[in-house]
Amino acid sequence: MRNILFGAAIAALLAGCAHAQQAPAPKAAGVEKLAQRLPTDIRRATIIVRDMEKSLALYRDVIGLQTNYDTVVETSGVALPAGEPGAKARLVLLNANDPWVGWLGLMQWTDPPIPAGEYPKRMGPGDVVLVLNTDDAKARCEKVKGVPGVTFTAEARLQVYPGRNGGKDIRVMGCNFFDPDGILVELNQILAD
Repeated sequence: MRNILFGAAIAALLAGCAHAQQAPAPKAAGVEKLAQRLPTDIRRATIIVRDMEKSLALYRDVIGLQTNYDTVVETSGVALPAGEPGAKARLVLLNANDPWVGWLGLMQWTDPPIPAGEYPKRMGPGDVVLVLNTDDAKARCEKVKGVPGVTFTAEARLQVYPGRNGGKDIRVMGCNFFDPDGILVELNQILAD
């Protein structure tokens, strides 16, 4: 079910848009401002969650996203091919620094609930990596360990990627974990030179 709503675009969405408030990512060589705006912005991706409070404990309370919308909606089961027509779902929208793009939606079917599938242990085609840039990766990764339902795949560590277009290497401090619904999250901090 999560693959229907949460496509591969999420990595691009949150890698570039959801920066923590205190520390915007340093400008990377080879990434220049576009001369002309593209016709599309990626505004938000929505995760279908098992337990809203566990998800909010992670994304709002530890990672630091801000709630900007929290309501119960009636779903058609058609436009959003999940749940039964007329089912009730709680929809929470969270934002990072931008008031329009880089949002994360969380949706839990409450009446009737959607049965949850098996919790993933490995990734495969159709799965995604949610990449979030934060202000203090080591500290936030440590706090994530206290969130029920989170499974770490890699502790906080320094990762070095080749620079863009021959530029300096990109140094990133970060950890990786499955969230309470099995979405793989890379929580990182791009380090200054």
